[in-house]
Amino acid sequence: MFDYTSYQSPFSWRYGSSAMRRIWSEHNKRLLWRRIWVALAEVQVNYGLVLPEQAADLLTHSTEINLPRALEIEAEIQHDLMAEVHTFAEQATIGAGIIHFGATSMDIEDNADALRLRQGLDLTLQSLREILNKLAFLIQRYANTPLIAFTHLQPAEPSTLGYRLAQYAQDLFTDYLMLTAIRQDIRGKGFKGAVGTSASYAELLGVEELAHFEDLLSKKLDLPFFPVSTQTYPRKQDYTVLAALAGVGQSLYKMAFDLRLLQSPPIGELSEPFGARQIGSSAMPFKRNPIRAEKIDSLGRYLAQLPRVAWDNAAHSLLERTLDDSANRRTILPEGFLATDEMLKTALDILSGLRVDEQALARNLQIYGPFAATERILMTAVKNGANRQEMHELIRRQSMRAWESIRAGESNPLAQNLVEDDELKHFLTSEQILVLMDYSSHLGDAPQRALALAGNISNKIKNN
Repeated sequence: MFDYTSYQSPFSWRYGSSAMRRIWSEHNKRLLWRRIWVALAEVQVNYGLVLPEQAADLLTHSTEINLPRALEIEAEIQHDLMAEVHTFAEQATIGAGIIHFGATSMDIEDNADALRLRQGLDLTLQSLREILNKLAFLIQRYANTPLIAFTHLQPAEPSTLGYRLAQYAQDLFTDYLMLTAIRQDIRGKGFKGAVGTSASYAELLGVEELAHFEDLLSKKLDLPFFPVSTQTYPRKQDYTVLAALAGVGQSLYKMAFDLRLLQSPPIGELSEPFGARQIGSSAMPFKRNPIRAEKIDSLGRYLAQLPRVAWDNAAHSLLERTLDDSANRRTILPEGFLATDEMLKTALDILSGLRVDEQALARNLQIYGPFAATERILMTAVKNGANRQEMHELIRRQSMRAWESIRAGESNPLAQNLVEDDELKHFLTSEQILVLMDYSSHLGDAPQRALALAGNISNKIKNN
């Protein structure tokens, strides 16, 4: 139960899924600590350092997390991991004396963090697969639906809705491949002691046994270890993960920002879902604000800053370790994943209920499409002997006249203006001009490339 008289992070209840919050919960962290202590004890049984019944006792009590008791002890000794050791020892009285035997704190904490990074990436990749599948479906559905494309936020040439959606899918697929590779390469610190030399374990086992000892623990935890570490695993790993999450955020940010523009009534081609009882504004009852897309962009701005903190942690980890990363890692890692999680969840909600106004698509294409066809007029006239620069100026003048008509609320007269232009008639017949001004066929191979990308994404995800 939340205490709403005290500050609560929005990530504790508002942003992110319950599944992602569980991964980054204090409860899960301590479960992982205990899992690692159990694994350490079980491997030490092989070397005669721990009795089998001691390791079995730890396993029996490994899920009995008692945070109130641990926090009570921590308030006295000012060390969270040792407070958990004492709490665990009170429960597992047979194995109490060998908990954390030979280890340093980061042998436990950093391996647990590596496991949490993997858990978080697994959930993120699952959400990305759902979004990519949804985008692939929409691309296939709208591969041939024409629209007017924009450059510089100005109408440019025709494209298709499927091809526009393919931009977002391609970026997110790049993110998916990057996160997949990073997830496969996540490593723990291993068990190398206070400065990474494994000196404490060498005292217990002998130097010749160290490689085998770590290999057994790696297999038991199903976690590869860095071959070289200091007191911690390289903080570059945190930076790599957060930078990749920020990359996902960037892709979602652009998609959401585009949607905010396209949802504006003067364009009105796409919009996010709007509930039957949803309120857009407390003062203006008519408003249909794109609050989902705006939330994605708001969280994206925050997410983009977190790699900078992780960069500093890695760069400032002086010599074998400093502790000035500890406090902010309690925030940047969980909130980086939770922000990404909320953005992905919201994006899937938008795509699942995406509203496509095909009348608006056709209207905007009808207004601005004729301008795009002028490229075909220019090229054909020059092929027929016209001076390229003179034709460019002629078409520019006629286009400016047409813009004035559009601003006056009239339909686009450009095609008729060109048909009636006496100078252009020297190189093109009226019939040729009208055929060339049919902008609906000026799509290149956009539909085919959009469909090919959608198929490639679907196949890769299915086989991954």
